[in-house]
Amino acid sequence: MTTPQPFKVLVADDMSDRVTALLRETPGIEVTVKTGMKPAELLAFVAPFHAILVRSSSKITPEVIDAAPELRFLGRAGIGIDNIDVKAASRRGIVVENTPSGNAVTTAEHAICLLCSLVRHIPQATASMRAGKWDKKKFQGTELFEKTLGVVGLGNIGRLVAERATGLKMKVIAFDPFLGEEAAQRVGAELVTLDQLFTRSDFISVHTPLTAETKGLIGAQSIARMKKGVFIVNAARGGIVDEAALLDALKSGHVAGAALDVFAAEPPTGSPLLEQDNVVLTPHLGASTDEAQEKVAVELGEQLVAFVTRGEIKNAVNVAPVSREVLPRLQPYLELAGKLGSMVGQLTRGINEVDVVLTGEVGELGSKAVAMAALAGVLRPHLDRHVVNEVNAAIVAAERGIKMTQTQRPAGRDYTSAITVVARDRDGKQHLVRGAVFHVGERTEPRIVQVDQYTLEAVPEGRLVIMRNHDRPGVIGAVGTLFGQRGINVARLHLGLDKANDQALALWNVDGEIEDAVLDELRKLPHVVEVLRVSL
Repeated sequence: MTTPQPFKVLVADDMSDRVTALLRETPGIEVTVKTGMKPAELLAFVAPFHAILVRSSSKITPEVIDAAPELRFLGRAGIGIDNIDVKAASRRGIVVENTPSGNAVTTAEHAICLLCSLVRHIPQATASMRAGKWDKKKFQGTELFEKTLGVVGLGNIGRLVAERATGLKMKVIAFDPFLGEEAAQRVGAELVTLDQLFTRSDFISVHTPLTAETKGLIGAQSIARMKKGVFIVNAARGGIVDEAALLDALKSGHVAGAALDVFAAEPPTGSPLLEQDNVVLTPHLGASTDEAQEKVAVELGEQLVAFVTRGEIKNAVNVAPVSREVLPRLQPYLELAGKLGSMVGQLTRGINEVDVVLTGEVGELGSKAVAMAALAGVLRPHLDRHVVNEVNAAIVAAERGIKMTQTQRPAGRDYTSAITVVARDRDGKQHLVRGAVFHVGERTEPRIVQVDQYTLEAVPEGRLVIMRNHDRPGVIGAVGTLFGQRGINVARLHLGLDKANDQALALWNVDGEIEDAVLDELRKLPHVVEVLRVSL
């Protein structure tokens, strides 16, 4: 009996000892701690590892990813993933996870501290007093009470900022394109458009990730729409605020002051913002508290243990997360979706489109995760099974010009929960396979319940011979006789009927391989229309 190979983890940046202790006490995980490596050294070192854990120092480039053929997991202790090439990881099917909640409180508190320091000139007053001065009039400030704070982005951090600002008796308005009004109201914020936020706010605090859409979001045009005398805080990501446009507005007085914890280039050596008296600056301290550093590292360790031991994906940035609570209920659907997709993929040649329809509970539990499992199943028969998985299925499909749609529907009359996968070729010909999970006591039993227009009930496993024939007596007997003559054992037989076309469909579960010669013999039998071979 061979011993299972350990899951090898490289901790490449400084992290809490609690992380390595947690990993080492987990059976099957082998940990190596090697920090402070230069890029060339990291590149030469990563080959044997299945997972790499980093903070912000190590850069996980496409070259590093290519040098690690066993890599399955990349983890960032913190929210920012600027130092990980997510696109390259996704193309390889590698899960990338961060820890967005571990430093949320610390970063939100820092944003509030920046705001208070900015409007009361606390750093400047401190420097003045150290120089032996007492300039009370020079540092006269501005109250926050009953002023309007505009929060751009109500994610984990933005929500906490909004809650704390309401505690200061501020009026909070917020913009977030992915949040509903009720969710905003729960943290005391009024949801508004971005333009309304710019024109109404006395203070603006930014809490969005840096993306193509948010780069330069606070720029010359948006600043021109803001109130004269507005204050701007950025404790999110450098680049969201256009620093050149901000500098011009600070000099003109249109922006009264800015507080920045992040910069387009870090450190911002030589930046003229360093010379502005109405700017408060900190060296990316948003997550820099003892509590946050410990929390994000331990959280990442726990996420990796969950991934290795239970297949749980949490806080992934490139695949739909599945929580620990939901996974046991969703797992049978994930497995069924993969098999339904594989069956459709084997039945269809020259795939051009894939539709995944999720009915009832399965869509509510994890629609994206199930849809990606189905799409990966469709693609695997046409590719190396190690090339495509749930992480990179959408990328692989897009690269091959395959259009994918996902639809969610309420429970139907026939099944309270079902998965339907449809694949079309370039001529518009399609194959459809539908499946459901039956609950028998505490057991779950996945079933194929429809193939094209035929309704049946089949177990989705093993080797299948799928045969369509005219509905005439003797066909099943002839097929069974031929299998017997060729020494092929039939494990199960499932039948469906299309009365309108006077045709039947038979799914034969067989033991062992079915050679092409046997398929050719089956096709020559009387009344047989089509014979296909599928392996699940």
